[in-house]
Amino acid sequence: MRTLITGGAGFIGSHLCERFLAEGHEVIAVDNMITGDLANLDHLRNNPKFRFIGHDISNPLKLKQKLDNVLHFASPASPVDYLEHPIPTLKVGALGTHNTLGLAKAHGARYLLASTSEVYGDPLEHPQKESYWGNVNPIGIRGCYDEAKRFAESITMAYHRAHKVDTRIIRIFNTYGPAMRLNDGRVLPNFMYQVLMGEPLTVYGDGKQTRSFQYVSDLVEGIWRLLWKDFHEPVNLGNPAEITILEFAEEIRKLAGSNTPIVFKPLPQDDPKVRKPDITRAKELLGWEPVVGREEGLKRTLEFFKRKLGK
Repeated sequence: MRTLITGGAGFIGSHLCERFLAEGHEVIAVDNMITGDLANLDHLRNNPKFRFIGHDISNPLKLKQKLDNVLHFASPASPVDYLEHPIPTLKVGALGTHNTLGLAKAHGARYLLASTSEVYGDPLEHPQKESYWGNVNPIGIRGCYDEAKRFAESITMAYHRAHKVDTRIIRIFNTYGPAMRLNDGRVLPNFMYQVLMGEPLTVYGDGKQTRSFQYVSDLVEGIWRLLWKDFHEPVNLGNPAEITILEFAEEIRKLAGSNTPIVFKPLPQDDPKVRKPDITRAKELLGWEPVVGREEGLKRTLEFFKRKLGK
């Protein structure tokens, strides 16, 4: 088996490279390094089954080697990143998805798209089922990411229906773990960086907005299981254990043994007020549900960040 993974130097992409190599696949990682980190792949460099290609998948890529699987994970994925790079975010969601679907079609390969819970926007349905169409502001500051992923889902289904490409779509809910960037901008690395540096924890709004956090190994397992299923509509992959941001800040302070203060800042535009996956489809289709609890996952992640900071 030969598997191509775009965004392979990113947080989730690098974990996928590890998993597919462990399963005996040849792996080709593609990344333009706009938010990726080659250090995530250093330990794979000497594996003869691993190859890295520095390339922006928004531009066409031709490969002579036969591909069995194409996994499209390339995209800025945190608000800090896609607000800084709105046009590349739109391009990789549109052109990048088009190009990778073309690769899968040309090679007769399975195709898996990394979509996101952000397709639900600021949801009016709670928890969010795959059947929910979402509540998205297409011209808001987050629209570059939300609409790029919604378009990516649409063109993926079009390639499946029109060209019979063997596609899958996952909607990823908040995921964390080793290989996250310290300056990622999302709430978990923000809190962990701040608590380790003795800085106040920044909570936006009143902190009553909710999120649901899954550990990266659970996500990777769900992706692996879905790839081998003959199922083409979106599947939520997330941990339904919902928590408010303020409670989450308290958890991380307690875990780190810190009494650093919490400061409040205005809520950013279109920031979702709730986020919780309905994972009924994943349970029934894949026999999948998260197995790493938040306490254990946060311990592992804090240790990773401590090593990164030399603490």
